[in-house]
Amino acid sequence: MDSPVPPRPAEPRPRRRDRHGRGMRGPVAPPQVPLAASRAETFRDLVQDSVERLERRWPQLSDVDFLVLEVPGSPHESVPLGSAVPAAKDQPARIMIYRRPVEIRTKNRDERALLVHEVVVEQVAELLGLAPESVDPRYGQD
Repeated sequence: MDSPVPPRPAEPRPRRRDRHGRGMRGPVAPPQVPLAASRAETFRDLVQDSVERLERRWPQLSDVDFLVLEVPGSPHESVPLGSAVPAAKDQPARIMIYRRPVEIRTKNRDERALLVHEVVVEQVAELLGLAPESVDPRYGQD
């Protein structure tokens, strides 16, 4: 006698829809769109742009490590926006930019880009022992 129910396939088929029939979920935005970049990645890009701008004028900055940290590690009376550590015998010079204190002091991306560049210029000037105006002639004019 024939069975009215067809036999089940031997291997499961891939699911094309979720259990509510709406389809599989994907990313909200493609990776090329700025929406897909996190705030930390966007901030890192601002620091990198500023560093590249200064490296054209000061090639010795290629030996300096630029780091983006969330917040300063040790408590201070006032919260620093960045810090510079000179080179040691086995470590290169380092400049740290603190993301959260800079973000708190700015309202939009343009202000943030200006403040990031000012902080990078100030830390480079401290590391090189120069005035910020000599590191970047446009310092303080924006």
